[in-house]
Amino acid sequence: MAQVIDVAGKVVREEATPAVFSAEENGGKGNLIFRAVHRELASPRAGTHKTLKRDEVRGGGRKPWRQKGTGRARQGSTRSPQWRHGGVVFGPQPRSYVSSLNKKERRAAFVAALTDKFANGGVTLLDAANFNISKTKDFATLIFGSPKAARSGPSTLVVFAQSELATVGEKLARAGGNLRQVGITHDGALDVKDVVGFTRLVLTTQAHATIVGRFTPESK
Repeated sequence: MAQVIDVAGKVVREEATPAVFSAEENGGKGNLIFRAVHRELASPRAGTHKTLKRDEVRGGGRKPWRQKGTGRARQGSTRSPQWRHGGVVFGPQPRSYVSSLNKKERRAAFVAALTDKFANGGVTLLDAANFNISKTKDFATLIFGSPKAARSGPSTLVVFAQSELATVGEKLARAGGNLRQVGITHDGALDVKDVVGFTRLVLTTQAHATIVGRFTPESK
């Protein structure tokens, strides 16, 4: 069950967990969720890091001192790894961090992550039909109960539908953008790492309907 609150923060009703996010087969997929989060965090990395190897460092072509008779260890170049400004042994080289995960696995990981959130009471629905909050103080009261509670409250991700961008999304961003514990996104950008990374999800009723419709199998 998920509680539905109005723009004043009062619970107006409770809504049953959608069947797609309550199925028993969605459990026990922690490894798949881990792989999905790893992919989402790793794939954007540029992978342009690079250190110079011994043969790439300028200079060092001349032997620093003769081979024998100095009492010092023999050296062939001042660009050897043991020298300051020398080359780096086994240093990072350019590489791709892209991790593959097929569409079916990505879908299953998202459904499993949301199933866990619903099962643990981590989802609240917001009836944003008459949403007109523009002050951070009022928004903190809506989400956490009071502005003071917002300082130490659970990390919360507020999700609105893409169709609500002009009516609700811009107001949410303006009112909640300064709250440290709050993130704001739309249903099209919501991914597994967001579901896992935030303690609580607050979905507008429109976003909830869109997400449920996206993952509910079509009846034949």
